[in-house]
Amino acid sequence: MKNSNIHRMTSKPMRKITLALAVLAACLTWTTSATAQSRIKDIVDIEGVRENILIGYGLVVGLNGSGDSLSSNVFTKQSLIGMLERLGVNANDTALDAKNVAAVMVTGQLPAFARQGVKIDISVSALGNASSLLGGTLLVTPMLGADGEVYAVAQGTLAVGGFSAAGAAETVVKGVPTSGRIPNGAIVERELPFNLGDLKRVRLSLRNPDFTTARRVARAINAFVGLQTAKASDNATVVLDVPKTYDGELVELLTDIEQLQVQPDQIAKVVIDEQSGIIVMGENVRISTVAIAQGNLTIRITETQQVSQPTPFSNTGTTTTVNRTAVEVDEGEDRKFGVLPSGVTLQELVNGLNSLGIGPRDMITILQAVKASGAMQADIEVL
Repeated sequence: MKNSNIHRMTSKPMRKITLALAVLAACLTWTTSATAQSRIKDIVDIEGVRENILIGYGLVVGLNGSGDSLSSNVFTKQSLIGMLERLGVNANDTALDAKNVAAVMVTGQLPAFARQGVKIDISVSALGNASSLLGGTLLVTPMLGADGEVYAVAQGTLAVGGFSAAGAAETVVKGVPTSGRIPNGAIVERELPFNLGDLKRVRLSLRNPDFTTARRVARAINAFVGLQTAKASDNATVVLDVPKTYDGELVELLTDIEQLQVQPDQIAKVVIDEQSGIIVMGENVRISTVAIAQGNLTIRITETQQVSQPTPFSNTGTTTTVNRTAVEVDEGEDRKFGVLPSGVTLQELVNGLNSLGIGPRDMITILQAVKASGAMQADIEVL
């Protein structure tokens, strides 16, 4: 009996502790999900770990009469003659009039730490007046880097997503038939010398520079390592000194810290694309007390011709056409004058402008006017 009583007495406090721990865990889970946190690897770039741009000039053959016109594209003709001469064919005294060859530009990106023999994807785009690259094959094309050295060699059959078809009175074009891709179409021939493991200091570059975010990244790394090894040097760079516990194991250190969660901060900004009428506003945009009115003056003139004819059995009068003009003037009197209080949020701003019946085009003008009045605490970027 005593043992059972003791069990009952101790089980109630234990249940309370278990319930408290469950509530605490739920609160922590809610707090973590409520804040928009991101991994460090998603918001920074590591110095030296980057891609390199490659470019090349080549010829695509095997086109079904949709290639360059050799009479008007001299560079295509010269390239074709030079290629044939390297293969032992003398084509200088021949009147070339092929329609199945096209001069193209080949582009690609050399990944970081790419080794010899690794295959990369390339893009091919027509340079002359070829109408389509469908069914073409790219001949051996050296891919050059910014230093003029050859880092890869490309060749292969093009995959073109678009097509074109023409008749006597109608033409159908889908997509862009003058460009295509070759998956794994280039082979890396030269490696870029860079030994990441020998570095004693690494710089992390923020993709969206911000002082607050840079400090948060540095603090998260220091809290994980247990040392003051990371420091924000500016709003775009975090300098990381490799601690002794990771000496010679920089890859291990980067693998550990890139999984750390950080909440990025952002400035209040309104991005406007006037061509398409797209408006993107950040959540930190705030508006001071301001009054907004919007109205358009519209004048509509309608011309209508009516037929006027004499009464039946009348000996006088002739049938004629009489012009009738209707003029309508809309001064936007149904538009209301709206007042936005100080410190309104993004949602309140959008709701207030929508209540006035304002479209995207007029909203762009209003936002620029609000910014000019000094009532908007945000930057406006016009694309």
